[in-house]
Amino acid sequence: MIPEEQKKALDSWQISARYWEKYRVLIGQIFAPLTSGLVEETQIGIGQTVLDIGGGTGEPSLTISCRVGPTGSVTYTDPVAGMVETAQAEAGRRGLTNIYFRQCSADDLPFPDLLFDVAVGRLSAMFFADPVKAVREALRVIVENGCVSFVVWGPKEANPFFSAITDVIDRFVDVPPQGPDAPETFRFADPGKLARILKKACAKSVIERKLNFEIKARISFEQFWQLRTEMSGTLREKMARLAPDQLPTVKQAVAESARKYFVSGTMSFPAQALIVSGRKLAV
Repeated sequence: MIPEEQKKALDSWQISARYWEKYRVLIGQIFAPLTSGLVEETQIGIGQTVLDIGGGTGEPSLTISCRVGPTGSVTYTDPVAGMVETAQAEAGRRGLTNIYFRQCSADDLPFPDLLFDVAVGRLSAMFFADPVKAVREALRVIVENGCVSFVVWGPKEANPFFSAITDVIDRFVDVPPQGPDAPETFRFADPGKLARILKKACAKSVIERKLNFEIKARISFEQFWQLRTEMSGTLREKMARLAPDQLPTVKQAVAESARKYFVSGTMSFPAQALIVSGRKLAV
């Protein structure tokens, strides 16, 4: 039986799946540095078998598929049916034959021990129901001395792509405080927090590094507003609680706070993520 809070989160992501598919190309572009960071960190190469935990609409699996080539493979996983369906459809459109798909939770991987060379998660670890158990599962299914690596968002203040809207809306909507371990975007923003999870799960040689980059695309503020308010379940929920006459005020306030990030038809937000990696102890 899935706990009620977890079921609610999965339902929200099921709704989000349609919007992530709608903005697939744009999301792929703006978050590409996160995929590149994971690939570089884990040194994924030709012929390797890779597990993607919480692959959303397909990244980083789609990119890694080309990286490992026909002699390698990628196994994509996600607990949300809508995400699995859209990722599988995109792989089919691209004619990729070395990606395999499974709908499953990160803390209950349906794979035998020692199956993969590398396990990665791009922006998924923040939402794990049981992070320690999920990392233990990732370590279980990789080979001895294999690598696990997760990329998560750094501090909120270093990521105005998110805070430009949420800081304004939170002035208008009474938001109940969340616990420090609640599944949300900045759950592992504090340096060392996710690294401690990996160590608790018995990963060795745990390393954390900052990834500073730009969330950049040739889109207007209007397009940014639509993207953010549709793709985020949390924002959709908050906006539903606004009175109709509040929405123009909120949108105008966001436009003013975000103006400096939109110049000559180009959006450019500074961004910071953390890449946290570890290895499986050889027995």
